[in-house]
Amino acid sequence: MVAGTDLPERTWEHVGVLAHSSEGGSACFRLLCQESFKEFGQYEHPDVSLDCIAFGRSMRAWDAGDHDAVRRILAVSIERLARAGAAFFACADNTAHMALERPGPDLALPGLHIAEVVAGRAQLDGRKRVGVLGTKYTMDGPLYPQALAARGIAAELPDPDERRVINRIIFEELVKGVFTDESLHEYLRIIERLEMRGCDAVALVCTEIPLLVAPEASPLPALDSTVLLARAALDVAVGRRPMPTWRGGEVQRAEP
Repeated sequence: MVAGTDLPERTWEHVGVLAHSSEGGSACFRLLCQESFKEFGQYEHPDVSLDCIAFGRSMRAWDAGDHDAVRRILAVSIERLARAGAAFFACADNTAHMALERPGPDLALPGLHIAEVVAGRAQLDGRKRVGVLGTKYTMDGPLYPQALAARGIAAELPDPDERRVINRIIFEELVKGVFTDESLHEYLRIIERLEMRGCDAVALVCTEIPLLVAPEASPLPALDSTVLLARAALDVAVGRRPMPTWRGGEVQRAEP
C-alpha cells in the first residue's frame, strides 16, 4: 500500500534518467511522465530519478576525443542512480553513447541504448534510408550507421557545411534553451535536401533537436530519439519490454 492512502502500490520498475545536458535530460523525464499519464491516468508514472553532472565537465574531453574520460564521468551518474534505487537507466543523449560504448568496467546499472531503440523503430516502420541529424560527434561517428546497417537500413548524412550548421546551432543555442525561427528554417532546409537525396525518414538524434523541429513540421517522417527513448523506458518500467542487459561497452549487433 502507498503510505497514507488506500491505493495499492504499483509494481513498476524505478527508472533512472541519465542526463548529459539539462535540456535533453529534462525533456526525457517530462516525456516519460506524459506518456504514462496518457495511458495510466493523471499523475500516474513510474518512480523516476534523474542525475546530471554539468555538461561543462565533459566538454574538454569531447573536444580532445577522450571518450574514456567522458565514460568515467557518466559512470558516476549511473552509480548515483543505482544508489537512488533505479533498476535501469535511459541516457537522454545520443552522443554520450559513443563514450558509454568504450571498453571499461561494467556500469552500475543496465541501460537502454538509444541508437538501438531508434534503429529498431526505423526497421519496424519499414525505412530504407534514414537521414541522421545530431552533434558533429554523432554525425561523424559510427553510432547510427552501425545500428541502422545491422537492420539493413542506410544512413545518410548532411553535407559537411550543413553538419557544421547543425552542430553550431546545437551547442550555441539548443543546449542553452535558445530556439529561433532562423535556426528552424536552417534545419528544415537541410531535411528537405535529405528528402531530395532519397531519404524516407530523418532521425533527430540529438535530444534537443525535437525541441526546435517538431516532428509534425518535418518535411520527412521524423524519428524523435527523445520520445522513442522515453516510451521504451516506460515499456521497461511497466513490464512490456524486457529489462535491458547492456552495461556499457561494445554493442553486439546481428547482421541483417
